[in-house]
Amino acid sequence: MAEEAILGFLQNNEQITDSGQFSAEFNLDHNEVVNVIKSLHGFRYIDVQDIKKETWVLTDEGKKYAAEGSPEVQLFLAVPEEGSISKDELQKKLAPSVFKIGCSQAGKNKWVEMGKQVSRKVKHVEDKVKGQLLQIQEGKESDKDSINSLKARKLIVPQIWKGYSVKKGPNYAPERKKVATDLTRENLQNWKELEFKEYNFEAKGAPLEAGHLHALLKVRKQFKDIFVQMGFEEMPTNNFVESSFWNFDALFQPQQHPARDSHDTFFLKVPSTTRTLPEDYVERVKRVHESGGYGSRGYNYDWKREEANKNLLRTHTTAVSSRMLYALAQKPFVPKKYFSIDRVFRNEAVDRTHLAEFHQIEGLICDRGLTLGDLIGVLKDFFSRLGMSKLRFKPAYNPYTEPSMEIFSYHEGLGKWVEIGNSGMFRPEMLLPMGLPEDVRVIAWGLSLERPTMILYGIDNIRDLFGHKVDLDLIKRNPICRIGI
Repeated sequence: MAEEAILGFLQNNEQITDSGQFSAEFNLDHNEVVNVIKSLHGFRYIDVQDIKKETWVLTDEGKKYAAEGSPEVQLFLAVPEEGSISKDELQKKLAPSVFKIGCSQAGKNKWVEMGKQVSRKVKHVEDKVKGQLLQIQEGKESDKDSINSLKARKLIVPQIWKGYSVKKGPNYAPERKKVATDLTRENLQNWKELEFKEYNFEAKGAPLEAGHLHALLKVRKQFKDIFVQMGFEEMPTNNFVESSFWNFDALFQPQQHPARDSHDTFFLKVPSTTRTLPEDYVERVKRVHESGGYGSRGYNYDWKREEANKNLLRTHTTAVSSRMLYALAQKPFVPKKYFSIDRVFRNEAVDRTHLAEFHQIEGLICDRGLTLGDLIGVLKDFFSRLGMSKLRFKPAYNPYTEPSMEIFSYHEGLGKWVEIGNSGMFRPEMLLPMGLPEDVRVIAWGLSLERPTMILYGIDNIRDLFGHKVDLDLIKRNPICRIGI
């Protein structure tokens, strides 16, 4: 229908100046006309030129007022012609939003006297707002002041209307030729009488439906490859639920530390406590907390077993490191390099840079005679493989490392130094109760997985990367990870 109308009109006329007016004149749906125009243009039956117009359309609130009247007029009509009505009674007659806006606008227009009692100041009013809204709804032009007034009240919004002007193209014909698109048996028998559609050798095939790797998994694989290249062994991190003992106490973190409060940590209700702990090791940890040892004065407080037994969602993967180091201490000592990349959980407010569930990357080296210089050297090697060669280190504090350092890298894009991780040497109060030899030192560092992923993929809101708000199209479109290139 639309195609016949367009080609037939152009047979006797130079052009269609406006596809919108043409649709209205021939009682056609404009969307259908636009689709036909695009199809005919593809086969060069016609030449087209874009037309864009800014029009105004009613918001949901504007449509409501166009049907029911503006809030100020609704309020005015609810006030009796003679006498007055209490403000409370008037409020009961109207919807809350209508009452609030109506009071403001009717008072501004000096239609009513506002107080505890509300009365009319004029006999009749004209609903200009409704009239202006109906005028826009019908596609008629409105004056600039009316538009500005309705726009300020958020009753209308701009909308870009797109259409076309149309002229005859080089292949114009009053009727489209039907071309064959399939090599059927019948078509092959009569191929001399048929015109076949040209084959587009550059056309892309239909996209294949397949699974796609999440950006976090791509970056995680790159980090894992770097650790493996450096000779590290991955730690088992399948225990999301951990006891407070391995998560805090074994790390020489006091039981009154703020991180152990329920507003920072997710404690379990069922099962609320752990079943077994290595009793001899627990006793040594208790002693070093209460009275010190190994050159330390301890924290001088009453260490409570029931506090250590509490189950929680691990707040860091260092809980895994404490288990691995304890297991290492039960055998003849062998130097080890360990790493882990997995989820941790903290009771934090969710915003554009924080989640209650995120990923932590951790690396540690356990060997005899390690120093702070060894830690700095390993960090420079590790981060240089990530493409971060400019590093700075700043003294910091951690309960279970001494000395401790924050790691900063110079971000060329931001033009400033950015914190990228934390590091340190595990304290003797943590290592010696495990049973490790006195000359063994452990250097360690950690960073999040989300921050480098956000930087690599240009994401500024962590909720767009991880969680229920992730756009699945982002997962399909994200490129390969190219760390350090």
